[in-house]
Amino acid sequence: MSKSYTPPKVWEWDSESGGRFAKINRPVAGATHKKKLPVGKHPLQLYSLGTPNGVKVTVLLEELLEFGISEAEYDAWLINISDGEQFGSGFVGINPNSKIPALADRSGEKLVRVFESGAIMLYLAEKFNRFVPEVGSSLRAECLSWLFWNIGSVPFLGGGFGHFYAYAPDKLEYPINRYTMEVKRQLDVLDQQLANNQYLCGDEYTIADMANVAWYGALVSGVLYEAGEFLDVTTYTNVIRWAKEIQQRPAVKRGQRVNRVWGAEEKQLVERHDAKDFGSTTSSK
Repeated sequence: MSKSYTPPKVWEWDSESGGRFAKINRPVAGATHKKKLPVGKHPLQLYSLGTPNGVKVTVLLEELLEFGISEAEYDAWLINISDGEQFGSGFVGINPNSKIPALADRSGEKLVRVFESGAIMLYLAEKFNRFVPEVGSSLRAECLSWLFWNIGSVPFLGGGFGHFYAYAPDKLEYPINRYTMEVKRQLDVLDQQLANNQYLCGDEYTIADMANVAWYGALVSGVLYEAGEFLDVTTYTNVIRWAKEIQQRPAVKRGQRVNRVWGAEEKQLVERHDAKDFGSTTSSK
């Protein structure tokens, strides 16, 4: 069993606690230093990192461009969270929560800031009227339900299971068991939904699929946390079928590369400012 812990009467921050993320996690909000954000040539300016939450947005932008919507052209700037760049004053001005991704839309008279991955996806889908069903339809309600299911479920997968299984300084039985059980339940929820549906909302590919495949598709593909064997993901055959189908889409392949700074070099694209950037694996800095 896990080692017993007795909480103190008043919690105090131990800046050395937290393993890999000890230097960037803190109990207060706001900027730690002044730093302006770069601005490129396109109205849409994305500040992100190629984690699953970042991939959600870059995949959607690439799908919009694949659809022929040139107004969805964007600049994607790297925010390296391991270096604390999310606490720069410019980034905090776009996202007071200091989490990637964050979007600045400069297409109108007034800059529009959008933060939180689900909000960015819904904003872009509505802006360009693609990949989200029409207002008032039952299909839209289904789409938004699965989109927000992702927002509510992913913290148990990432901050819960992922942290304690892959990143915590000590392997603790209780939290790993607790979050493993929940993640397997979530996979079963998806697997049952996809048993009789091509996509989460039936026959229509939507932002709900993009959001969920960024996390759960990566998980069953063995990319995320390398926990496939531990979670016995081969039993979720419908999730695997759905993930493989979506991951073969050209726009998804491109979106998965943007702001990625780890792994195979050919799968990295540090920054993205033009479609031609996908022909190179080097940074545009």
